[in-house]
Order: sequence, then C-alpha cells, then structure tokens
Amino acid sequence: MSEGFSNVLVVDDEEPMRHMLELLLRRAGFEVVSVESGEQALAHLAEHSVDVVLSDVRMPGLGGLGLAERMSAEHPEVTLVMMSAFGTVDLALEAMQRGAYDYVSKPFKRDEVVLTLRKAEERLRLRRENAQLRARLAEFEGGVSVIGKLLIHSAPMRKLAATLRKVARFETTVLILGESGVGKELVCRALHELGPRSGGPFIALNCGAIPEGLLESELFGHAKGAFTDATRDKAGLFEAAEAGTLFLDEVGELPVSVQVKLLRALQEREVRRVGETDARPVDVRVVAATSRPLEEMVEASEFRRDLFYRLAVMPLSIPPLRERREDIAPLTADILEAINRRLGTTIEGLDAEALRILQTYDWPGNVRELENTLEHAAVLTEGALISPRSLPQRLHRERPGADAAPADDGKHFHLEFSIDDLSVKRAAHRIEHELISRALDQTGGNRTHAAKLLELSHRALLYKIKDYGVG
Repeated sequence: MSEGFSNVLVVDDEEPMRHMLELLLRRAGFEVVSVESGEQALAHLAEHSVDVVLSDVRMPGLGGLGLAERMSAEHPEVTLVMMSAFGTVDLALEAMQRGAYDYVSKPFKRDEVVLTLRKAEERLRLRRENAQLRARLAEFEGGVSVIGKLLIHSAPMRKLAATLRKVARFETTVLILGESGVGKELVCRALHELGPRSGGPFIALNCGAIPEGLLESELFGHAKGAFTDATRDKAGLFEAAEAGTLFLDEVGELPVSVQVKLLRALQEREVRRVGETDARPVDVRVVAATSRPLEEMVEASEFRRDLFYRLAVMPLSIPPLRERREDIAPLTADILEAINRRLGTTIEGLDAEALRILQTYDWPGNVRELENTLEHAAVLTEGALISPRSLPQRLHRERPGADAAPADDGKHFHLEFSIDDLSVKRAAHRIEHELISRALDQTGGNRTHAAKLLELSHRALLYKIKDYGVG
C-alpha cells in the first residue's frame, strides 16, 4: 500500500480507459474509484476522502478545465493530475495554470502514470509534514503547546524561548537547571517537539523516584535470569527512546555506580543490558535536568565530573516564578482554563485582592505550587471569581504586611487555622506541607535524608513533594 496516499479518483468518460486505470493502479497499491464525468467527480469529493484525482481533459459536460477551477475553490487539499490526448496538451497546461499539479499524455506507458502519481504522493507527504511542523511551531509560539503562554510574557522566558528554538535543531546534550516546580519537563518536551526527533518517542524518568537497585535495569534493560525477578528479557528506557528523546529528571539523584554506566552510554552511544555481555547501539537524544547544585556535588565527589561535563554541554536555566512575577497573571488565566476543563468548574478569574496576593507571594514551589493553589481555590469557590477567602492560609501568612510569625527556634512551628475551616483533612495536609519543607531545609534539599527524618519511604516523599509543590 502506498505510504503517502491511497485514495485515487479516476475521471474519464471512456469506460475501457477507466477499467484499465483501475487495474493498473490497484496493482501499484492504490485504492481506486472511477467516475465518468466532472459532475460525478465533484459529487464524490463532497462525500468521500480523496487524495488525488486523475482526470481526462476533454469530457462532455464539466471538462478538465472546469473541474480544475472547481477543485481549486472547493477542494484545494486534493491533488489533480490531468490526462491529455495528442492535441490537447495546451489544454492540460492551461489546467495546470488553474490549479492542476501535473499531466500525462495519452497514449501513455503504464509506468508513466504510476511514476506521476508517486511524484504527487511525495509532494503530498512533504505538504503534510510541513503543515505539521507549522502547527507545532504555531503552538509553541502561540503558547498552547507544551511550553504554554509562559514563554511570551517575561523577558527571561522570552530569552529562554529564543534559545530553545536554536538548541532544538541540534543534537547537543542539554542540562536544564531550575528549582523544583519551574517546568523543567515542559522545557524538555519543547526541545523534543521543536527538533528533528519530534516524530520519535519522548520518554521521561525521575531518577530519584526509582530505588537504586532497579535504576540500572530501568535505564539499560535486563536479560532473563539476570536477577531473581527477571522472568523475561526487558528493554530499558534507552532502547524505548530509540530515535527520540530520553529525559532524565533529577539526574543529581543518580548513584555513582549508575553514573558510570550512563557516561559510557552517552560516550559510546550503546547500552548493555544487565546480565548480557554484548552492547546494543542506541540512537537517543538525552536531556537531563536537576534542581540540585551539580557543580557543588562535583566538588564534594557526589557527582562524577566527567559526567557533569558530558551532560552540561548546553545548560539552560529556568528562573523561579518569584523572579518573573509578570508571568503570574497570564499563567493563572491559562491554569484556570485547564482546571475548568478538567473539573467542570466555571471560574472566570480572581478578584483584585486575590490576584494581588498571588503576585506578592514568593512561590517556593513555583508553577507547580501555583497550579495546586488555584485548584484548591477553584474547588472552594462558589462564585465566578476567586476571592482571598478561597486561597490557602500560607499565602495570607507570607504576604507583605501580614502579622509576624512567632520566633522559630528550629524545634517548633506555628500553623494558623481559620475558625471557618474545621477540615481535619486540610489541616493534615498543611501540617505535612510544613514538615516536608522543614525536613528539606534541614537536609539541604537531600530527599533521601529528608525521607529518613520524616519516616517516609523515598518514593512516598517524592509523590508528596510533587503534590504540595515543595522542594
């Protein structure tokens, strides 16, 4: 079957010619329908999907010229190829001026018709690819794709957008830097969508969410019998991302033993499954991200220097939300629109005081915290506008002019509760949020140590950090 298109409509008033073309084109892999007039062709086009029309020039009623004009106006997406007998070549050329793509002269060799359709097929394929690329670019620039309208407001994000467009075209290894919740995965998706690998898979892995003993198998795969639970061969994420992009989030959480094997995979462009001796070639673009200070970790011998330089060929920094407060209002509008679609709410926006609170809050959890905050407010809001009363208490406590909190000796903390809010569930969430924030501060952001202090599993802590937008 043809890869570019499969539906051909033959238009000719001579039945033997229609029958011959049907047989010829079906053998070449096309799906063919034939009609005997231009009027029937237009009726068929109105009801069915057609990729190319192969039409005679001279026919009773609506001939090739008239058909070319009507198709240009009514079906510009359909490719028209004309057939012309000796003496009507000038008419075929005139039809091309009116929108036809090409013509073949009667009598023609069988291969000539197929070759002409193959050329039209390639043209159609290129047009479709171009349309897809334009659509992706329009989405990116217009702000409705993976990066959102975020990129077109503040100066720092406009600068990042311009850099992304340049970097995406090349196979350079990129390291995305930024605090938790700023949207590092979205930036990586933009690199993937805007680059030559957009047609391939996009595979993401949070390196801190997988237990150390399973990381190597997850990345590189394993052979059957390589360890107790290896009941079958399994491809790793490098192989799953073939011809696409592999996003390694929180790469600073990788244990040193896995760092060595990741470096080899990047240098040699091949992976070796656990339990196998032969390496497998891989064609993958790797993009890494971290919220940890990798350069400091290198100096402390917690992260391999050679791997750092391999990953950080092109570092991209995403500024925190507190440094681009002009993004808060447009981001809020976009997020509320998405929340309305997902939850079925009808929130139109925020009143002036609620918006002022959002714009003066420091957003330690960045965009993710803003999303969670707005969903919290949308659920509690009964009218069309979110008021300060629907916003979480932490935003009221931390805004300028709020009453000073009691002195913090590092052993106690104070939580305010509204007399109108007696929900045990929401109170428990606020306490968890505070405890997790304290544990991360105390451990310098080390999530493994923080999990031990909190008496949580590492995986449970990561889920809660994501839910609460902290870290």
